[in-house]
Amino acid sequence: MRESSKAQDAPMNANDLIAILNTADPPIAAVAGTATDQPTLVVGRDAIVAACQYLRDSPALGFRILSDITAVDRWPAEPCIEVVYHLASEPLRCRLRLKVRLDRTEARVPSITGVWPGANWLEREVWDLFGVVFEGHDDLVRLLMPEDWEGHPLRKDYPVQVRIAPKVYEPLQLTEEEFRRHVVRDRTGRRSTVESQEHQ
Repeated sequence: MRESSKAQDAPMNANDLIAILNTADPPIAAVAGTATDQPTLVVGRDAIVAACQYLRDSPALGFRILSDITAVDRWPAEPCIEVVYHLASEPLRCRLRLKVRLDRTEARVPSITGVWPGANWLEREVWDLFGVVFEGHDDLVRLLMPEDWEGHPLRKDYPVQVRIAPKVYEPLQLTEEEFRRHVVRDRTGRRSTVESQEHQ
């Protein structure tokens, strides 16, 4: 039976996916996670890149779409940080939730930007809000919070009643005359650019 017809008749569940991951060379260890809406697998930190690559490249799977990366802080449980990857397979008409569980003091996981370049900003957002370090990411800087923000506000040990005045924010205050001068200067600059291009 072809994979596509199998997918239509009986969508893959977590155990099916675990069995296929076990056929990788070397095998990729995974366990079923608790979920009612879609297959969910938990893999080790050191296996996440290999798991993503195999799920994407395996002809039997075809999870070529990374739709999101997020995280959950399950404090006080340990390991308390879960990094959650949402994948989709068009051939299987199936979604997959992939998780990596991390200790709060060792919240580090390899970047998957080498598998999906689009993971770049998703990983930055998770680092910004949860403090998960994505090893190998080439630009892990603030994305949502101000550049000088201290800490990671979606962690459950983050102070609730925080009072931090952003230091990098300066309101833009222009008089009406200054605004008009900027508009005139901008129009003049654009006109000069167009004219120089026309003469080339």
